[in-house]
Amino acid sequence: MDEVLRDFPEFPRFRNLHMGDRPAFDELFSRFPPVISEYTFTNLFMWRHTYRTKVARLQNTLCLLSDHEEAPFFFPVIGEGDMIECYRTLLQWLEAGGRGSRICRIPETVATQVDWESGGMRAEPDRDQSDYVYLTQNLIRLEGRRYHRKRNHIKQFREKYSFEYIPLTPDWIPECLRLEREWCNVRNCEGVPGLANESTAIKEFLAHFGELKVLGGAILIEGRVEAFTFGESLNPQTVVIHIEKANPLFDGLYPIINQAFLANHWPGYEYVNREQDLGQEGLRKAKESYFPDHMVDKYMVRLK
Repeated sequence: MDEVLRDFPEFPRFRNLHMGDRPAFDELFSRFPPVISEYTFTNLFMWRHTYRTKVARLQNTLCLLSDHEEAPFFFPVIGEGDMIECYRTLLQWLEAGGRGSRICRIPETVATQVDWESGGMRAEPDRDQSDYVYLTQNLIRLEGRRYHRKRNHIKQFREKYSFEYIPLTPDWIPECLRLEREWCNVRNCEGVPGLANESTAIKEFLAHFGELKVLGGAILIEGRVEAFTFGESLNPQTVVIHIEKANPLFDGLYPIINQAFLANHWPGYEYVNREQDLGQEGLRKAKESYFPDHMVDKYMVRLK
């Protein structure tokens, strides 16, 4: 572990996350396969401006700090060691700074195995951050009565439009950026902080597409990108979908690209993680409409 973590400053010193950290994260995630959607280097990198992500090493772990001025928090540590001592140290450091104390997105498999009480901490569920996980073949085949509406949307789309699915390559990045701009104009991203942050993250990903180990796909209609998506392996059984974006003028385009991307690139993975709903009612209904196989529940830990 010392070799992997040597380039990170020792806690409580931090530095910003950067592209050069990718090999270390790849090695850590290989040793400790993640289950939460946040834990791929791509996801952490593309959202680093929103979360103001900073990194440090503590004992034999890597610590990730979301350094918001008003509400900072730590993500779960990556590595091995005395988890109680490690988390308590991080929480006490946050509290000493007078900005609260939270460690967020801790997966249930960890949260339920640690004796938080003995360390003067408490864990509580954070439903809005729970990941939706589906059987990949269910989303490819869309069989049975419960997927009737999805199949119907796809059928109507195929009857109405001539389209082509293509793997995403650097040549199509300008078209993806054009669609992102147009989508944001319709949705008023500048006036909605969550959408503005998502747009920044998408642009960061597209700007570094060639450097990140991610697969993407796009739907072309009359030679224009009208939908795009990208995802990657989260662990040996699970692919995680980071972004799906489609022109809202084309009804049925979201189920089309969802199905096509999985069928073309990820049929060998048992599960697909489609991330959380953030407590948004519309997003929750959309994710539930695909009938998840299970949830990856997450917890927040605080000092008692």
